[in-house]
Amino acid sequence: MKDIYSEVTDRIIEQLEAGFIPWSKPWTGISDGAISRATGRAYSLINQMLLNRPGEYVTFKQCKDEGGHVKKGAKSKFVVFWKVYRREKKDSGGAVIRDADGKPVMESIPVLRYFNVFHIDDCEGITAKYPNGARNTAHIDGDADSVLHGYVDREGIDLEIKQSDRAYYSPSFDRIVLPRVDQFDDTSEFYSTAFHEATHSTGHKSRLNRFTGEAANAAFGSETYSKEELVAEIGAACILHELNMETSDSFRNSAAYIQSWLKVLKNDKRMIISAASRAEKAVKLILNINDSSTEEAA
Repeated sequence: MKDIYSEVTDRIIEQLEAGFIPWSKPWTGISDGAISRATGRAYSLINQMLLNRPGEYVTFKQCKDEGGHVKKGAKSKFVVFWKVYRREKKDSGGAVIRDADGKPVMESIPVLRYFNVFHIDDCEGITAKYPNGARNTAHIDGDADSVLHGYVDREGIDLEIKQSDRAYYSPSFDRIVLPRVDQFDDTSEFYSTAFHEATHSTGHKSRLNRFTGEAANAAFGSETYSKEELVAEIGAACILHELNMETSDSFRNSAAYIQSWLKVLKNDKRMIISAASRAEKAVKLILNINDSSTEEAA
């Protein structure tokens, strides 16, 4: 007899283990801030603070390759980024760790890198490619916005959308905080983030009351914390599906979340089913679907 719990869990584990990039976020800086000339994208907020000046930035080589040159006496700024390297995992004795098939187990190692850039005004012979700001394409979607604001208004949740490098839900203040929509490259990523946090908010004691017992004080990266993150990710994915705004990049949390998820899923084959059940209740609350009317119609 087929074990559906194991089958579903194995599929989720396979996705989690396949090429995840640590610390990736779907938002960057604001569209009218500092911009990478090479990509047309706004820099992350940490780099916005390091550069502290709006407009395009280029490396010395990029400027030269385009036929320009950096003005004499101009001073560069530096920007930072994470580069992820894949390597064979080794034990404490230096031997390569292998899986059941004898293949080397790979691990991702994030390394912080930096490079020097110059503002476009410090260059001669080249002009701005993006005079209207970064080419972020995210925008407010009427249907998705109606669902989001309909839910928070019904439930009396405080929603703050502001320039920020964080997205979170605060149970103590019953507040959702999101970066601005123009910090995202893609509309679906903004709403995926919004509905992730909205799903968290359904766990409030006045709603589905998920934050009880050890869940009330679960530490970042703990198994209990990660279970709630899994519920939120499934909830967001389901709502985007309902709105025809699905994104393939649904699992995008930090390495700590992922490692905890893997540990939970491998130790508890029923976890994904439990999380999906909790997420379903959350989705119905956000979409204002009444269980009783749904059952009568069926």
